[in-house]
Amino acid sequence: MMYKNRDEVSKLHSRRLIQEYIYHNGKDILHSENFRKTRKHLQHGSKSVHGHCTDVAQCSLWINRKFHLNCVERDLIRGALLHDYFLYDWHNNDHEPLHGFYHPGIALRNACKEYKLSKREEDIIKKHMWPMTIVPPLCREAWVVTFVDKYCSILETLHIRRGLNRVRVNQ
Repeated sequence: MMYKNRDEVSKLHSRRLIQEYIYHNGKDILHSENFRKTRKHLQHGSKSVHGHCTDVAQCSLWINRKFHLNCVERDLIRGALLHDYFLYDWHNNDHEPLHGFYHPGIALRNACKEYKLSKREEDIIKKHMWPMTIVPPLCREAWVVTFVDKYCSILETLHIRRGLNRVRVNQ
C-alpha cells in the first residue's frame, strides 16, 4: 500500500502501537466469554457495547499520550474496557429509564466477579457517568475515561466515524 506522506505513515504506526498496547494490557478481558458477549448488545446507534468500550480504551490511551497526562496506562485501558460491563441489553424496557444512573454499579459488580481490579480501575468504572453518579472521579484516569466516554457516545449516536473511532483492536 502506498502512502502519500510520512505523517500518514506515522499516524498508522501510532494507531497500531495503541492497538497492540491495549491488547497486551487487556488480553484477558478481550478474550473473556462475557466480554465477547457484549458484541451482541447495542450501545449507541448501531455501535455494540464491545465496540464502544474498545473505542473508549483506544481514544483514552491516545489522549493520555498526546497530552502527556501521565495516567497509569494499564489501569486506564482496563477501566475503559470494563466501564460498561453491565452485560444486558439496556434498550429493553426493564432497564432503559434508569440505566444511566445504575449501570456503573452493575458494571463494577460484574467486573469484580471476574477480575482483580485496582482502585483506579474501580474508580473509572464506578464514576464514568459523572455527573449522573453525583460523586466525581478521584483519579485522572477516571476523568479521562469519563470525558472520552461522552465524546465517543456523541459520535456513535450521531453515526460519526472519525480518527481513532475507526480503529479496531486485534482480537
